[in-house]
Amino acid sequence: MKRRTAIRLALTLLITGGCLAYILWQLDVRKTIDIVLHSQLGWFFGAIAIMIGGVPPMAWRWQRLLAARGVSESFRWCTRAYFVSYTAGQVLPSAVGGDASRIFESSRRHPGRLGDMSAIVILERALGGVATLTLAAIGFALAIGRYDVGPYLWIEGVFVVGTIVLAVLFFSHRMRGVLRRFVPLLRRVKLERPLRSFYEGVHVFRGHVRLMVWIFLLTLVVQAVRVLAIWMGGKAVGVDLSPRPYYVMGPLLFLVLLVPFTVNGIAVREAFFVSFLGQLGVDKEKAVATGFLFFVVTVALALPGAVILAVENLRRDRPEVASRAP
Repeated sequence: MKRRTAIRLALTLLITGGCLAYILWQLDVRKTIDIVLHSQLGWFFGAIAIMIGGVPPMAWRWQRLLAARGVSESFRWCTRAYFVSYTAGQVLPSAVGGDASRIFESSRRHPGRLGDMSAIVILERALGGVATLTLAAIGFALAIGRYDVGPYLWIEGVFVVGTIVLAVLFFSHRMRGVLRRFVPLLRRVKLERPLRSFYEGVHVFRGHVRLMVWIFLLTLVVQAVRVLAIWMGGKAVGVDLSPRPYYVMGPLLFLVLLVPFTVNGIAVREAFFVSFLGQLGVDKEKAVATGFLFFVVTVALALPGAVILAVENLRRDRPEVASRAP
């Protein structure tokens, strides 16, 4: 466990440090700060509103998947858990931290169903990835003849192949026979039981095709609207581009931020903005400023969860204080 933690930390420092060095080498830091300080707040707050407005549909999506497995949860609690997960994602590795937060909280509310809770959250993330890939494909179609996106096709290609492999692995009946060959090995390392529970939790959704289609379409719409938050961040710092190139860049950004060896995508996100927007003639300083503002938007998205946790902790402390009072 210590060795894995050390490897993860080393990779995180390596990736983040490399991206940070690339950014500092590319731009004028003072000019970038000046651009951020003089950004237009109307566009900035519009981006925040879009991101926060996307949380309730995602909470409803999670609630429907839970209901399909016989788990009853209120829409209010699912929304609350989603906001808290965004708060956790600010300090834990990328989106993985937010997913871990929801798995932890839901499994505590439903003891003995850790496998199901993990499967549902990861399946939800996988459906989001498929929707993002679909949106990226649409963006590439819009980019043909307008923008040079050739290098980024490799990134999307890797995710497409990975998604197809995982889909076949978890939903094909034929693959069950192949997976049984690994059971003795998994038993030796004491992973057979939790992995079986997780696999069964995902495989059972093979019988919920209609639900999966509707959730995919909902996710596609939410992702498409959230891309506009990136566009608004660019408008706030004076990047004069239409939403079209952001529909090429946005889905790729969402995929890049899934890399688990970063802390909330710091430096990786800004390096991506410099790389992509720089090809469209945008100043490096404005590109970094756009990425930084989008980072601030994600921090603002985490504030409701922080408030929720603070209020809940205060409520837990009140009975203890009252019991100590004479």
